[in-house]
Amino acid sequence: MIGPGALLARIRSGRARSLGRGQQRHPAEEFDRRLIAPMVLGSVLNPINSSMIAVALVPIGTAFGAPPAETAWLVSALYLATAVGQPVIGRLVDTYGPRPLYLAGTALVGIAGLLGALAPSLGLLIAARVLLGLGTSAAYPAAMHLTRSEAARTGQDSPGGVLTALAVANQTVAVIGPTLGGLLIGAGGWRAVFTVNVPLSLACLVLGASRLPASPTRRARSANRLDVAGIALFAAMLLALMLFLMKPQAAHWYLPAAAAMAAAAMAATAFAARELRARDPFIDLRMLAGNRPLIATYLRQLLGYTASYAYLYGFTQWLEETRGLAPSTAGLVLLPLSLSALAVSAATGRRPVVRGKLVTGAAIQLAACTVMLLVDARSGIGLLIAVGVLAGVPQGLIGLANQTALYHQADPARIGSAAGLLRTFTYLGAMAASAANAAFFPHGASTSGLHHLALFMLGGAALLLALAVPDRSLRRASGS
Repeated sequence: MIGPGALLARIRSGRARSLGRGQQRHPAEEFDRRLIAPMVLGSVLNPINSSMIAVALVPIGTAFGAPPAETAWLVSALYLATAVGQPVIGRLVDTYGPRPLYLAGTALVGIAGLLGALAPSLGLLIAARVLLGLGTSAAYPAAMHLTRSEAARTGQDSPGGVLTALAVANQTVAVIGPTLGGLLIGAGGWRAVFTVNVPLSLACLVLGASRLPASPTRRARSANRLDVAGIALFAAMLLALMLFLMKPQAAHWYLPAAAAMAAAAMAATAFAARELRARDPFIDLRMLAGNRPLIATYLRQLLGYTASYAYLYGFTQWLEETRGLAPSTAGLVLLPLSLSALAVSAATGRRPVVRGKLVTGAAIQLAACTVMLLVDARSGIGLLIAVGVLAGVPQGLIGLANQTALYHQADPARIGSAAGLLRTFTYLGAMAASAANAAFFPHGASTSGLHHLALFMLGGAALLLALAVPDRSLRRASGS
């Protein structure tokens, strides 16, 4: 596990090596290291709340007498709110600057944590999770905006150490989230997983207020051009699409699915019409259509994380239902996945070779899917762990590579909304994976269903490789 101190040491050592040939930078040209703590702490609020809830669902269901179908909304509510909130708040970051949105978002996290800690019903608890999703949507676009601003100020075109710090910190927190959640529940009950957001929020507010730079006053003039209608239509389109992806296996699923897809199509049509004629659109579709490398990055993010989440959800379920492992043992079997992802991110993070990371990640993802076709109920623990190690390598490479690519491909004036959209495609991948698991495990996680899921993942990995190999623009995205 790599802590904040080690991350700072990596950044500093990398900077020292880059200046080791007799070159000296003036202190004003250095990346402001005071920004790293609020950027990293704020960006981990989302993954920690995404992962801690996994161990709290059963005690929450017991407390409110709610079945799993109802407590599942505690997971879906945060995903939905975050998928919609990331690009919306990212656009607000581009409009108002990172500081006010960072402070407002992290304050909302504290309010949501307090609401969850005191909620007398499951409905209010779900509302708290929606607020958490919206509040945690601010820090990552703000961090990407600040990174771009500092790069422009210092002349550092490829701040690989900072981008690596964000990626590794998020992956680390995702690993320890369930363990932390279990410790909090053991110490103070399930409400503690909500209460912990209060001190985290306060820490972010103190760091943000004291260290984040004030936004230029010139941004205030652009607030009058904020595309509220475009934001509302985008949210409606995405909400309808994700509701379709959430539960396609329910009885008479085709009725709500048809309604959701019709609503998504209508919202998409209205959204496109609105954005094409807006003077200052929320998402500039003409510019995005002309930026094919950025579109390819979004597609790679969707494909990469669909496979990652399909493995995480599907393989875990198979380990418990068919392989017969206890949840604690299944968690230990999955630990190498996270450790290999962290190790790969830390080892390769400062190397700005985007194309190489994507090609290698896609190739190893193909290998992991192929090995999944070999497992069955009699497979030894060694083989199961090997699958996890293989699956973790692309998780460590693909996300970091796409983040670096986006940093170089996006319009600097819209880096916040572009970064938010990258997170949206991540959560679309999670929902697509959930839908795939439901389709291939209609009556439980059988070995046959796991093999069909592996073939599905294999197809996605092949498409990812096909998108990465011929893409010459990725050389420019490496900052070289």
